[in-house]
Amino acid sequence: MSIPFSRAGTAAAVLLSVAGLSAQSVPAPAQAGKPEAGKDVYLRYSCYACHGYDGHGGAGARLVPMRMNLPGFAAYVRNPRQMPPYTAQVLADTQLADLWAYIKSLPESAAARDIPLLTKIMSEK
Repeated sequence: MSIPFSRAGTAAAVLLSVAGLSAQSVPAPAQAGKPEAGKDVYLRYSCYACHGYDGHGGAGARLVPMRMNLPGFAAYVRNPRQMPPYTAQVLADTQLADLWAYIKSLPESAAARDIPLLTKIMSEK
């Protein structure tokens, strides 16, 4: 059974409003952060255990490329769905900004066409 457009539109509007409220309830760190300090946070809090050392491996969400802005990232870390919450008592706003800056500094994976061995394997089909 399909949902009439007006009900679906209303449901979407409600979800967006709730998402906006939850993002607004998390204060955004004031500065952009320091990647070198963020690396220390990433290692100290064992983020690599789920997200990999490169930010896109393991069982956790793919962090690289970082598509969230700092306020969105803060909301994600403070009120996650599938990881421990890192409240302000655990991770200060400055540390959170540093962590975001570090993740932003991590390089993206090479495109499949730019990996010689993979290109060779694909051309042998």
